Amino acid sequence: MKARTYGFRTGLLACALLLGGCGGSIQARNVDIKKAFLVNPTMYTKGNGDQAIYRYVKPGVNLKKYTKVLVDPVIIVKEAELDADQLENYQKLANNAYAFLTSDISKDYKIVNSTGPDVMRFQFAIVDADSSKPVRNLLSSVSPVGIGMTIVKYGATGKPSGVGEVTAEMKATDSLTGELLGAALDHRVGDKTPQSIIDTWYNADEALKYWSKRVRFVMCKARGDADCVKP
Repeated sequence: MKARTYGFRTGLLACALLLGGCGGSIQARNVDIKKAFLVNPTMYTKGNGDQAIYRYVKPGVNLKKYTKVLVDPVIIVKEAELDADQLENYQKLANNAYAFLTSDISKDYKIVNSTGPDVMRFQFAIVDADSSKPVRNLLSSVSPVGIGMTIVKYGATGKPSGVGEVTAEMKATDSLTGELLGAALDHRVGDKTPQSIIDTWYNADEALKYWSKRVRFVMCKARGDADCVKP
């Protein structure tokens, strides 16, 4: 009987730990389209597969004409609603997002500080974010009851229990004309990696890292390059 119980618990634990993979964040199943901030929500269509949950791409867009990118400071949409501690955490996320974006985009483009005829403007907004909850995260990873609840919750919502999450919106325009080239609204949640128990904002940071690499990949595909690296 004990052997059966141990095997059952081990199986549940393995299942819970594998719910989100190993990347620190996974795409959520949905996001409220009304949270769109950078573009009119009516412009978005639902993405497919691993694309952003909502996206817009200018028909026939080709980014080959652009050789430089102007990356705006990251916007915190909920800034007026946050207390001092929350704002500090959001600002850290915004600073990290800017660093990740400029690092990845600079691998293909020159980062500049002004507009120009060959300059694309990129904007990124943190719409909403939440830290992981270490106690709930830990209990839902090691307690048989907690693991069972995590599996049920994941099946119903696509989000494991106790993990962090972040919603972000991205927008690329021609820096001179303001013509919209592409935009995306996406929502990512944490997986059950141990780091999220130690660092409560680990999941959100991992989502930001993913998006910066995804931006580079999407821009590479839009240029028609053959060596695009998918995150």
